[in-house]
Amino acid sequence: MNILQKIFTDHYEEIKYTLHPRKTEMENIDKMLNCGDPSFGGAMFGCPHCGKLKFVPFRCRSRFCPACGNKYAMERSTSMLFKLINVRHRHCVFTIDKDLRAFFLQDRSLLNCLFHSVSSVISRMFFKLNQAKNFTPGYIMVLHTFGRDLKWNPHIHCLLSEGGLGNDGSWRHVRHFNYDYLRSAFRTALLNELEVRIGPSFKKVKARCYSEHEHGFYVYAKPVLCDPKIVAKYIGRYLGRPVIAASRIDHYDGDTVTFHYHRHEDDKYIKETLPVMDFIKRLIRHIPEKHFKMIRYGGLYARHRKIDRKLYHVIPKEKHKKLRSFDRWREAILHSFGYDPLECPDCHHKMVFLELYFNHKRVSLKEMYENAMSRSRGKRSSA
Repeated sequence: MNILQKIFTDHYEEIKYTLHPRKTEMENIDKMLNCGDPSFGGAMFGCPHCGKLKFVPFRCRSRFCPACGNKYAMERSTSMLFKLINVRHRHCVFTIDKDLRAFFLQDRSLLNCLFHSVSSVISRMFFKLNQAKNFTPGYIMVLHTFGRDLKWNPHIHCLLSEGGLGNDGSWRHVRHFNYDYLRSAFRTALLNELEVRIGPSFKKVKARCYSEHEHGFYVYAKPVLCDPKIVAKYIGRYLGRPVIAASRIDHYDGDTVTFHYHRHEDDKYIKETLPVMDFIKRLIRHIPEKHFKMIRYGGLYARHRKIDRKLYHVIPKEKHKKLRSFDRWREAILHSFGYDPLECPDCHHKMVFLELYFNHKRVSLKEMYENAMSRSRGKRSSA
């Protein structure tokens, strides 16, 4: 049991009946608490040489779980890396006025407005370069609802190519980004969309945002080299990370939780101690609604046209399979901790898969495949 599981196990009833969590929050809490529990099933491996058995339990696959969240981040980072064109990219961060944060917390469907606003601003900026050729960049948008202190702070991280592909197949490099335009255009696009969604009651807030942010909302944009190692590091660090890693939780005594972070403004090391229920409340509010897409692709990275296949990518297609293998649980453990989980501890032979267990019963892979196919055929016939 990791420290996060212990915190939530100790206060499970209190969470359920005093915090009144959303349905998706409770589902993810239950998944995280049962992650790695053998009673929920798993796979049995055996050594063909000495007969030693090893049971590997199923994981919860919840992004809220520290272990599964990190694995999800690895998988998403790899997928994003495969899409990147071999040009320099810019890491942009689109932030909002702090008084707007409450609107997104009360109505989470408004978070879509952040994606729409960023996408429209980027499209307009590149369209102005040459309207006839309509240069289209590639960009990946990732929503973060948390700051380093775990408070509610929705903002968009965007990895944007420094250039775009024209309708005639020509590539236009873009070195200069007009920050004044990005700030003001993002402010205008977001406030207009929020007014449409919220209604006339938002007009006062909109007017105040214009008066307090004359030059627009803050937009940060840092160039990122196209070297695969640097890009992979950036993607993993900024675009795929979970809310909090277990290593950031320093102490838990049953009543309070102490965690640390580096403050964004000056990179100062900060330790913060919170009552345990306040800590839990800060964490679970960042669990997204079910099926809500936190990562979205735009421009070249969202379309599949023949002309786009001519572009050179950071990772060639022939290397995809090899890099994908590092995301499998066995290779990930070997790569991270230096040991093979399927190596027999007695005779050091490779263990092989024997049986799958689900709901306390042995299930063959063939049976699971046939059941899945029958359900799939049933859906198609009913449609």
